[in-house]
Amino acid sequence: MGEKSDEREKKGLVLNGLIGEMPVFAKELVAGGLAGGFAKTVVAPLERVKILFQTRRNEFHSLGLSGSFTKIAKTEGLLGFYRGNGASVVRIVPYAALHYMAYEEYRRWIILGFPDVGRGPVLDLVAGSFAGGTAVLFTYPLDLVRTKLAYQVVEPLKRSVEGLAMRESVYKGIRDCFSKTYKEAGVRGLYRGAGLLGQTFTYPIDVVRRQMQVQRLSTSKSSEMKGTMATLVMIAQTQGWKQLFSGLSINYLKVVPSVAIGFTVYDVMKAFLQVPPRDESFAEVAANRRNNQATSLPSSQPLSQTQP
Repeated sequence: MGEKSDEREKKGLVLNGLIGEMPVFAKELVAGGLAGGFAKTVVAPLERVKILFQTRRNEFHSLGLSGSFTKIAKTEGLLGFYRGNGASVVRIVPYAALHYMAYEEYRRWIILGFPDVGRGPVLDLVAGSFAGGTAVLFTYPLDLVRTKLAYQVVEPLKRSVEGLAMRESVYKGIRDCFSKTYKEAGVRGLYRGAGLLGQTFTYPIDVVRRQMQVQRLSTSKSSEMKGTMATLVMIAQTQGWKQLFSGLSINYLKVVPSVAIGFTVYDVMKAFLQVPPRDESFAEVAANRRNNQATSLPSSQPLSQTQP
């Protein structure tokens, strides 16, 4: 018993040593990534149904939320609720890691660069906006892949010979989806949908973004691909303005637990990784900067003393 306890203590000391050597930004990356991935997985079933509401109006709108859950359970089983979640987690982990870390870093940079700026909601808004834009820029292609994988519905063989299921291109996984999308439209195809606008502005733009992401799946090859405004007008004319808010109620259902779980896990991980509170970490950065400036002064001091 004594030997086991000694081994545990040694492992604990090694782990604490490794955590202590990690820079603050790396700890924030790890904490944010784990928080985002865990929260996204919890609400994945609601996210799957929301995407189907946004992109497969005729098939799922009439069923409602409970009917859609029943259909997915019957045709695809439990794993059907998590179709596309692998790509979603692969996207959300770096997205959340970058978002949380970038927010903390932008906040520090603004305070250091503009000492007169107050530490209030305006500072948080500016830092959060820059952090969100940075995270979306680097992770949007994974969001596009997640939507395409979630859009696919596996039907029984007897039903797959009619309707859209025959026409759509089936992706075997994340890598296959990336490869086919890049071959079809190049780098621009990986950013199709005005993702930054969809994240920053309104829900209707998110619906437009989803439908743009699956246009190549839901239209014939000869059909012209539409841009943001053209897709918005097309949805309003052919599907009705209500379609622009399709799945919004599901969004309300998932956003509260998702945000709550995300921040809870983030705070727990920050405590585990020994991340200092904001003011303490800011003071540490400021102190390091002053020390660096101070150490660079003595090198020029002797030269000034030798002059008459």
